[in-house]
Amino acid sequence: MFRLHIGDRRAGNISILCLGAHSDDIEIGCGGTILQLLRTYKNCAVTWVVFSAEGQRKREAISSAKRFLGDARKSTVVTRDFKESFFPYRGEEIKGYFELLKKRVHPDLVFTHYRHDLHQDHRIVCELTWNTFRDHVILEYEIPKYDGDLGQPNVFVPVDPTLTKRKVQILMECFGSQRSRQWFSEDTFHAMLRLRGIESHSPTKYAEAFYGRKIVFG
Repeated sequence: MFRLHIGDRRAGNISILCLGAHSDDIEIGCGGTILQLLRTYKNCAVTWVVFSAEGQRKREAISSAKRFLGDARKSTVVTRDFKESFFPYRGEEIKGYFELLKKRVHPDLVFTHYRHDLHQDHRIVCELTWNTFRDHVILEYEIPKYDGDLGQPNVFVPVDPTLTKRKVQILMECFGSQRSRQWFSEDTFHAMLRLRGIESHSPTKYAEAFYGRKIVFG
């Protein structure tokens, strides 16, 4: 299996942009990978953007992001209040924010939603990510849900067992508003990590998976 490494872990700065429609999306989709990257590369600057977070959900998003980004050289956490579940009808406003983001952030790596995610908000964020960041490495993450829209990812990141536990712990501790949901549980998150670990023959047994639609070798 061919393995890719992002730059030289001993030198240089890495800029990472994480985009999520809702306040727990980034954590669920790529939280383990973020923790793994921050452990491996000591010069990471992370911009973390949540497009729909108000009230308790905003407080949860900020609390969780701070815990995930504790080892970052620099971190910026942004929450917006675009109306949840109405992103297709707020497209012009959201597009406008992406244009502002493009001027402020120049990422080496972008995490966003999966192109074929059946949640309408997720798809809009993904579409605008590709419209906006045209010369960047973009990895699309997956969210387990009722719709059953998990696919066959082609990029895998092995995650250390201590970090998988940390990811799940932060999710369960920070997002009290979601714990009553049938799918929001420790076994769901551990199962996803273990399944993708099996598929990628991860040396740690666990992995997060992504869709890399355009990977340029240079």
